Amino acid sequence: MSLMPAGNDTAIIGIGEYRVGSMPMASIGLGSCVGLILHDRQTGTGALVHIMLPSSQGKTDRPGKYADTAIEVLLKELIRGGSSPSNLIAKIAGGSAMFKTFSGNLNIGERNVEVIRKILKENNIPIKGEDIGGCVGRTIFYYPKENGKLVIKKGDGKLSEL
Repeated sequence: MSLMPAGNDTAIIGIGEYRVGSMPMASIGLGSCVGLILHDRQTGTGALVHIMLPSSQGKTDRPGKYADTAIEVLLKELIRGGSSPSNLIAKIAGGSAMFKTFSGNLNIGERNVEVIRKILKENNIPIKGEDIGGCVGRTIFYYPKENGKLVIKKGDGKLSEL
């Protein structure tokens, strides 16, 4: 399973960043953070965001950093680019419990996933694949032009595809 395409045209999405388009995209080092893909099945375009925290608590400086603002900004950009919300599907990866001593409210990964699921449901966007939880980090590679393929490399070296 090849991770990176020939040539180096992959957009690297850092913490709190997002990208919309049809180029290959990657996000490295997802621990409690969640990589969310919104993929348009009709146009072969999509978006990847590296969400760090569940709630912006009113902050507007970096919308990709927070689950509650990231999905809103991705939807606006995708619609502006010609996508129809009814053609969108979601895939999510990450949300690990990186520190076993934390549990309950302190489990940021779990809270990120919970908020993302709620907002996607409110927007009628089905989740078509997920690789979440556990105690290992992940790096993800998203290929919009390949039917929204998402390749996940876990910190323990295991590869999977959604």
